[in-house]
Amino acid sequence: MLDAVIVGAGPNGLTAAVELARRGFSVAVFEAKSTVGGGARTEELTLPGFRHDPCSAAHPLGINSPAFRAMPLERYGLQWLHAPLPMAHPFPDGSAAVLSRSVAETAASFGPRDAGTYRRLVEPFLPKWDVLLRDFMSLPMSSLPRDPVTLARFGLAGLPPSTWLMRRFREDRARALFAGLVAHVIAPLDGIVTGGVGMVFALAAHARGWPLARGGSQSISDALTAYLKDLGGSVHTDYEVKRLDDLPPARAYVFDTSPTALARIAGLGDAYARYRYGASAFKIDYALDGPVPWTAEEPRSAGTVQIGASSAEIGAALRAASREGRAPDAPFLITVQPSVVDPSRAPEGKHVFWAYGHVPNGWDGDLTDAIERQLERFAPGFRDRVLARATAGPPQLAERNANYVGGDIACGAASGLQLLLRPKLSLFPYGTKHPAVFICSSATPPGPGVHGMSGHNAAKAVWKRLRDA
Repeated sequence: MLDAVIVGAGPNGLTAAVELARRGFSVAVFEAKSTVGGGARTEELTLPGFRHDPCSAAHPLGINSPAFRAMPLERYGLQWLHAPLPMAHPFPDGSAAVLSRSVAETAASFGPRDAGTYRRLVEPFLPKWDVLLRDFMSLPMSSLPRDPVTLARFGLAGLPPSTWLMRRFREDRARALFAGLVAHVIAPLDGIVTGGVGMVFALAAHARGWPLARGGSQSISDALTAYLKDLGGSVHTDYEVKRLDDLPPARAYVFDTSPTALARIAGLGDAYARYRYGASAFKIDYALDGPVPWTAEEPRSAGTVQIGASSAEIGAALRAASREGRAPDAPFLITVQPSVVDPSRAPEGKHVFWAYGHVPNGWDGDLTDAIERQLERFAPGFRDRVLARATAGPPQLAERNANYVGGDIACGAASGLQLLLRPKLSLFPYGTKHPAVFICSSATPPGPGVHGMSGHNAAKAVWKRLRDA
């Protein structure tokens, strides 16, 4: 009998497996797809030699993750690559605000009226960033805060809606960039804790950047897998699990799946009937004949580029997809240009690029034209650079990754109390009513992103159960 079986080889499932194996438990991972990775994969989606990330590409939470930083993943091939700028946010007038490693450079890009406000917002937390992030990403009760005073101060600033926090800025340049940061979790700007979401992404950039993994996001998953195997764990791909009886006997079963799939496989009935799934992404991967022809200079050297003309436009796009049940006319876009820092991702002189906007959950339309109209506003001539494109709306995203129910890449709406208390109201969210069954996916705290902390936190709950059994 194994000590633990993990279902799903995404970053959280692999992290949970590593954490248990490091503590001497026997572990096996079972993955339905032919490769490991979940939301951290790399594939040739368009043309030969163009290596795309079907989901995540830039990793501000990955490089800052307490779980990943405690592992020797660099020995197994993981190398972080940093663009000159972590992120840029262009505007229709040809200028741009930036999120730089430097607080001063970032503040200066907002203009003199808001530079001081931004510095006062983020600078007090930077010296204690590592402790703050560990406390923030270990919530709820998986461990006691190491610095409760700093965490409380962060909560005072971050718990209110981002719309409240953005009132501190006098110009829309800062508000638009900050609204874009919040939109990374596909949450309406007026939701609780959204101020904290924006601050976490900003502080992550100042602390360690928004890097990409050399060779693609698959490198993260491959490094975790190789480390797990060295620890004695095993990984089985092409193994779809439909019920617990499909798995070998074990003392614990840990699911890196959606709550819906967990309830179905483990026979938990309506345990997660109230869990809500959020808006979807509509994603396009591009093979380009050259770099994106940005009008502004700053995006040309940025790993990530946010596309939204104003905070009002970004807010309207999020409301349309999340609350109004329609695709926005002017979608807010998150784009990543990996080949700016990693020429191995495309043939010489060519580039890979991806962009996604937000659409309602389960939407089956085509957002391609709206996305490319937005790109042309800030990079005239973009369409002329396109050699090939691969589009994925909600149905295709859900087919690629069963955790993306209705195309929700956050594995559950990251809004309201569900941003913190997921997948249900509980101080111990990783356990279920079945004493041997646990959940470790992005549906658990601290939520979406390639950081492994949901797996890390769940593994702590599992090893305590196994130790006390």
